[in-house]
Amino acid sequence: MDSLGATPEVIYNWVDITSDFFKHIQDLQLGELLHDGHLFGLFEAMSAIEMMDPKMDAGMLCNRGNPKPLNFQQAVAAGKLKIDDLEPPELIGIIDATMACIVSWLEGHSLAQTVFTNLYLHQPHSIVNKTLKAYCIAVYKLLDCIRDCINKAQVFEEEDFQPMGYGYRLGSNPQSGNTYDARLEVSEQKCVLMLREQEEDLNKKARSCDDEDNLWAALQARIRFTRMFFQALLMITKRDSQSGADCVALLNGCSEMMKVIIKTSGKGTQPVENSDSPNPMGFEPMINQRLLPPTFPRYTRIKPRAEALHYFDELVARLRHAWKITSCTNFHTALDFFMEFSRQRACILSRSALQLLYLSPSPANTASMAQSAMNGPVGQPRPQHPFVEILRESVKNFVNPPALTPKSPSVSTPQAESVDAVVSGAAGTGPRACFGTWVLYHVLRVMIAYLLSGLELELYSVHEYHYIFWYLYEFLYGWLVSALGRAENLSGDSGRRDSRDSRRRKTKKRVRPYAREGLLCNVMQNLCGGYYKVQDLLKVAKTNFVVLKLLAGGHKRDSTVPPEFDFSVHRHFPIIKLV
Repeated sequence: MDSLGATPEVIYNWVDITSDFFKHIQDLQLGELLHDGHLFGLFEAMSAIEMMDPKMDAGMLCNRGNPKPLNFQQAVAAGKLKIDDLEPPELIGIIDATMACIVSWLEGHSLAQTVFTNLYLHQPHSIVNKTLKAYCIAVYKLLDCIRDCINKAQVFEEEDFQPMGYGYRLGSNPQSGNTYDARLEVSEQKCVLMLREQEEDLNKKARSCDDEDNLWAALQARIRFTRMFFQALLMITKRDSQSGADCVALLNGCSEMMKVIIKTSGKGTQPVENSDSPNPMGFEPMINQRLLPPTFPRYTRIKPRAEALHYFDELVARLRHAWKITSCTNFHTALDFFMEFSRQRACILSRSALQLLYLSPSPANTASMAQSAMNGPVGQPRPQHPFVEILRESVKNFVNPPALTPKSPSVSTPQAESVDAVVSGAAGTGPRACFGTWVLYHVLRVMIAYLLSGLELELYSVHEYHYIFWYLYEFLYGWLVSALGRAENLSGDSGRRDSRDSRRRKTKKRVRPYAREGLLCNVMQNLCGGYYKVQDLLKVAKTNFVVLKLLAGGHKRDSTVPPEFDFSVHRHFPIIKLV
């Protein structure tokens, strides 16, 4: 033991700062913080909260004398959570509250604070009631389908959607440990069959009930809506050429069911007044508080049921409208459809569905793309085309207009010129800038949309209007009209060449297919020109107003030099200058 040597004595150099501390904090007001620029920078400030401040500390709103939240097993043991013998009003209330939680999640809140506050979703296989069990399993599959659709489309910003599941999945949940039981997993087909079985059972009960307030029919409408909505989303995310009519029929059925759901929304159990829980039974807002990061941004309030059901009704209508993109046969009409769809302030799910319906390939196309990728160079990634980025940006949220895409299609101009050269050489004709004109047209459209979005979002100062309208009037719209005219000339040359080759052809060709768009561009050009010239006249009027006000006040009253008239700004309305 002696060979190890004695432990060296640690000498601490403690300094008592109590008196100095109280001396220096005398100048601080109650609640005022001391800022240290070296240890507390911007990053710390963005993630910091002021403890016990109700506006910043979510725990102050959540833990106001409330008892400890009960998990699924504890709530069942305490008799506060029924897993069998549930009445129709209780089932309707649970389903409507869950739909409100799903809407709150789609609006940007976390799953832990919305959908998974439903205790029934923590252990759906432990539920004895078959209807509620089938619905809870379907909610899991529906969440996976929605998350898959949104993640594939990638048309959202970071703060618009939170896909994190916090460990919740069929077969495991963080409240009882993260051990996963694969036997509890349910396939999509089995989930649909479970919902169909409950539909049939509820339909039989509804037929046997003669009551005017047929709650079984209301419950059956909710189960049927869940099944059809889930199937429609599956067809959108895994689209093939045969699913079009089926998907539209399912969405039409969802709209019919939503009418019944909205009409009977008051038949279920309603949330207690001034309560944070969306339903009296089955929901615990604070159950997942331990799963959240310590400085989570906000306290979540679940969307009211009436607004949530209306949200679902509009969502189904938007999905039905988004399916029309499958009939667009060219990029031009598709881009117009995307931009018009984004102007309607579409939700994140409908925007993602639109993106997948147009850009997501069918299984047959996927196989051909995989084959071509195998034949390509090994290890060489396929670059994302800039026009795909334009479509993706055009369907994003309204505050992110399509023209703000970082990848301009102008990068495709060299490729277009090379393709024009190859095509012209193969045809034995002179240089014809067909592809170059097409790319130039879309470059100009992106530039115009960029400037117009600034007007729509009120991003410009008043002094910037003059050169914004000048640029639109003098350059962009003029170039766009010129590009359309060049396209018509190229189309006419091709038509005349084809008519010489096929004299027997009797089909009359369309004359000026871009006449309407060219007229619209001329109108917009003249409108911007009018605004630009009005800005000049306002400049003249403002200057002359100041000069006349000075003269009226006696400025240069004794001067014998006449004023000068400057016609450089406008040839008819001069600026008065005092010499």
